[in-house]
Amino acid sequence: MLRVRCLRGGSRGAEAAHYIGWRLGRAFTGWVQRSFQSTQAATASQNPCAADDNKATSPVPKDCPVCSYNEWDPLEEVIVGRAENACVPPFSVEVKANTYEKYWGFYQKYGGQSFPKDHLKKAIAEIEEMCNILKREGIIVKRPDPIDWSVKYKTPDFESTGMYAAMPRDILLVVGNEIIEAPMAWRARFFEYRAYRQIIKEYFNCGAKWTTAPKPTMADELYDQDYPIHSVEDRHKLAAQGKFVTTEFEPCFDAADFIRAGRDIFVQRSQVTNYMGIEWMRRHLAPDYRVHIISFKDPNPMHIDATFNIIGPGLVLSNPDRPCHQIELFKKAGWTVIRPPVPLIPDDHPLWMSSKWLSMNVLMLDEKRVMVDANETSIQKVFENLGISTIKVNIRHANSLGGGFHCWTCDIRRRGTLQSYFD
Repeated sequence: MLRVRCLRGGSRGAEAAHYIGWRLGRAFTGWVQRSFQSTQAATASQNPCAADDNKATSPVPKDCPVCSYNEWDPLEEVIVGRAENACVPPFSVEVKANTYEKYWGFYQKYGGQSFPKDHLKKAIAEIEEMCNILKREGIIVKRPDPIDWSVKYKTPDFESTGMYAAMPRDILLVVGNEIIEAPMAWRARFFEYRAYRQIIKEYFNCGAKWTTAPKPTMADELYDQDYPIHSVEDRHKLAAQGKFVTTEFEPCFDAADFIRAGRDIFVQRSQVTNYMGIEWMRRHLAPDYRVHIISFKDPNPMHIDATFNIIGPGLVLSNPDRPCHQIELFKKAGWTVIRPPVPLIPDDHPLWMSSKWLSMNVLMLDEKRVMVDANETSIQKVFENLGISTIKVNIRHANSLGGGFHCWTCDIRRRGTLQSYFD
């Protein structure tokens, strides 16, 4: 089998190093080039949930409830987010850099207040039905705690209100038996981890590893306060030049910028994930996991999973509007690349924090079952032609809050083992 060598130091790795060097200065370039060489992760530690004779040899404790290596092994347990009490984030510079200009007036008017009540009520009902369907499919569903996100908070560096606990994929990344809490990049999401702490403590008490990435101060220095955006087109041009609203002042990342394929984990530099954050993850997961930076013709989207969504061993959905610069490397490794059809969501449906391409933001229940939007008949046909059964669920109002099925969930346990799909 082929190995994707170029992702580990080929021309695109050099391009990434060039961008970082541009951001941090020439003195840092050597560090950057060393930093983004792919490596593999630390061996799993002993765990009280494991049988005594398995502690030293099993990568995941036998009875640990947390175990997931990829996006497609049979799903057994999942966290599903909550729309309750969701609030519009204040219109700060990092929010402006991740939203469409046609909604900027909405943020300026309603920042710190609830999303429209009627819309929110419908979104909550949709997610409840989604949870019921997951349970009927034999999957254990856990939910974060409801929190009042309208409460204003203050740190030594900033003031803000909260947002929601709707998208666990944004804040939690499961790698093997480890739950990693992302530091996040939006000030409105600084305390979002609080909604998940009770669940994570339960998993920890049963033997899971629990890691919290360094929490950024989110001081003004983390953001380019003069980021010159007057339209999405401006933002596209800047991002294509390696200029993002987040600086390299301190590590930051959202977990949803990472997508897993066994020992290989792919990530994009985005408006919410900087190179220091990626480097922290690379070092943390070395040497058992290899973290690869990939890039796209449109580098602007906030998270990777509506641009590049891995749905099976050697099978990936690649957004035709945002082609991957390294896609030939996947093809040479024997991967099948699927170009999803144009989304069917109407133009007048509010998508305050996302694009229509949430149609490809699907959740694989296993290699032969996928949870997909009930309204998106075109992509349903794509899956059916691949021999994958579609579980159709309507979350159109929930989409408005910024995510599809992949975003609204974090898979805690999938029945499978650690594999390498690029060796």
